[in-house]
Amino acid sequence: MDLGAGLRKALAKITGAALVDEKAVKELVKELQRVLIANDVEVKLVFELSKRIEKEALDRKQMKGLNTKEHVVKAVYDELVALMGEKHSPKIQKQRILLLGLYGSGKTTTVGKLAHFYKKSGLTVGVVCCDVDRPAAYEQLQQIAEGAKVNFYGEKSGKDAAKIAREAVAKAKEDVLIVDSAGRNAFSEELKGELKGIDDVLKPDERFLVVSADIGQVAGRQAREFNSAVPVSGVIITKMDGSGKGGGALSSVGATGAKVAFIGVGEKVGDFEPFDAKKYVGRLLGFPDLEALMEKVKEISEQEQLKPEMLEEKFTIKMFYEQLRAAKKLGPLKNVFSMLGMADVPKEMMEQSEQKLKAYECIIGSMTKQEREDADLVRKSKSRMERIARGSGTKPEDVRELLARFGQMEKMLKEFKHNRGFRKKMEHFMKKGGGANMPFNQ
Repeated sequence: MDLGAGLRKALAKITGAALVDEKAVKELVKELQRVLIANDVEVKLVFELSKRIEKEALDRKQMKGLNTKEHVVKAVYDELVALMGEKHSPKIQKQRILLLGLYGSGKTTTVGKLAHFYKKSGLTVGVVCCDVDRPAAYEQLQQIAEGAKVNFYGEKSGKDAAKIAREAVAKAKEDVLIVDSAGRNAFSEELKGELKGIDDVLKPDERFLVVSADIGQVAGRQAREFNSAVPVSGVIITKMDGSGKGGGALSSVGATGAKVAFIGVGEKVGDFEPFDAKKYVGRLLGFPDLEALMEKVKEISEQEQLKPEMLEEKFTIKMFYEQLRAAKKLGPLKNVFSMLGMADVPKEMMEQSEQKLKAYECIIGSMTKQEREDADLVRKSKSRMERIARGSGTKPEDVRELLARFGQMEKMLKEFKHNRGFRKKMEHFMKKGGGANMPFNQ
């Protein structure tokens, strides 16, 4: 069982209990200990955390407006946030960044994600390949830079990392310069010396250590080792989307005093975000993160040019298709459900939903231009439905189901345009979702 599922299951015993007393709190603490240790959080940290949770839940005065169950959940939430670290607020300004890390950490891929992040924030970006150890490192980073549409610097057959960094610094005019250094299978004196050489030349504003979530509590040891070579200003944890050891990596890094700066939550270049312990723990415990979802929707709407004026036009299957394409860009449905506070939706249901989206795309792709503009042409013609089903490799009932879904969306948009009361309710919901999503946040 992964960390989030285990924590939610433990808390469900409290939230579903008729009576929350000292015995119930102690049982919750024991269950939390089991879940955290099973998910690779260091034993010492777990026992320190559980003592604090028990003390907060039993001894601290209950906040006004909270019932006993909410008071206990708040204690768990607050202490997990403290364990995982602080919120990182990236500097959106001219700067030089050095990335450090061992082989397999996802360092070079992270260069592309970091470049995309700063470029999206309105800054010009250049990336530098100072990895003179790994074969094909130059070509890989060059390809990543081209994909991110940022400038690339390096020396294809160069062996002096400090010299490459010096030449890049002399040439580069971008706001943000990101340098990818070499890794090794393990931390060594050779790597230490190479990093110091680059650091002396670059004089970076940020030194980010990249570690993979699947190494668990070893992440803390790596943070200490690299910090002995150059002062690490933050840690980037990759593969947070698929690792049961993510909590172990986060907590062990936090225990070293290092700050987690960013986390990678997927394979796409945009699946990367500044670390916010409150949001992370909120998702683990099943609280909605509507703010993050709204940000993603806004970004995709801009990419897809889905303008508000579309609401004033006649809603067509063509528009419905554009919305489906945009929805797919939100990322895996697992992540979307998590943002909605629905992390425990059965895997089978999510897979079924993914398949439905693909089937709908095929069905719409088999329609003529006229049919996409006027759904009634399909609704009123059995032969059209059968032709579309054949062309898309689906059944006529699948086409009818798509039309029913389209009809529901069409009806909702009409309601939204003409019913001021409904419109106000939706706007109020969105505003509430953009702020404090925890039921006990003050």
